[in-house]
Amino acid sequence: MNVRARSTDPRSSHAAAADLIASGALHAQHAKTEAAVIRHPGQSSLHLSKLTGLDRHMLGRRLPELARAGRIWRGPVAPCEITGKPACTWWPVAPGENMLLGL
Repeated sequence: MNVRARSTDPRSSHAAAADLIASGALHAQHAKTEAAVIRHPGQSSLHLSKLTGLDRHMLGRRLPELARAGRIWRGPVAPCEITGKPACTWWPVAPGENMLLGL
């Protein structure tokens, strides 16, 4: 799973992305995010943040990356338990399930 800055982002963003990968922090963030979804399935990123203490913006970046990798999946929109507004829900992938093929 590769995280890259957008082509329109400044050089500092590209350097930060490279450092995130090289330092192993990206791998740790993916593991924490996936564990949060497994522990609290069907929650919005904001609610996951409140439940786990993880940074909401970090979750907002890592959740779609994990979904693209097939490690979690984006579920139906539902009211966020914090704001009451419609929000994406995030769900774990059962062992042996390939959600990329099922979508």
